[in-house]
Amino acid sequence: MKKVSIITVLVLAVAVWSCSDVRRSPGHVYMPDMAYSRAYESYAPYDTLDKQGIHYNRLPVAGTVKRGELLPFPLAQDKQGDTTNYALSRTIKNPLPALDSVQRVEAERLYLVNCGICHGTALDGNGPLKKRPDGSEGPYGAQPANLIGNPTYLNMPEGQMFYSVAYGKGQMGSYASQLSTTQRWEIIHYIKAKQAEAKGGSSTDSTAKK
Repeated sequence: MKKVSIITVLVLAVAVWSCSDVRRSPGHVYMPDMAYSRAYESYAPYDTLDKQGIHYNRLPVAGTVKRGELLPFPLAQDKQGDTTNYALSRTIKNPLPALDSVQRVEAERLYLVNCGICHGTALDGNGPLKKRPDGSEGPYGAQPANLIGNPTYLNMPEGQMFYSVAYGKGQMGSYASQLSTTQRWEIIHYIKAKQAEAKGGSSTDSTAKK
């Protein structure tokens, strides 16, 4: 009985010792950032991270492409005052095939979420930021582009439209962080289909593969 008691005490001592914090520190760690992750709030200011020696800009590693994603747009953003690549973007075609009925529904949703607030559900430039549902003027002073009534945008090539969405143009900022490359091309397919309907022609997307 005495032997059993001694064994029990020893087992309990080992259990308490193993559950203590004494052995939880591995001592020297080869790659501490891998062993101890640093908590980061999504909207924390950059200077907070810099003070910790963390250099993070929320951008993916240059040259990397997400699995299953299209290759990046081949033209870089023009420097201030230069329009070379913006002009060259006219020659770039949409790499996606025509949208089927399911894809067009998704493209319309993406347009309404990201573009409709300015350009409007009818693509006429009268989104809620410009004109409220009651007809009064919205808080946005500049007139968003009328994508179906202005010949400049009605006839804008797909590549140039993509350039504007990816890098921003005029009062419109870049949507590169909100929309993937594929999603941007899908939205452009949707806009071109609506423009074709506005011209009185048949949409290429409406006759897409079934």
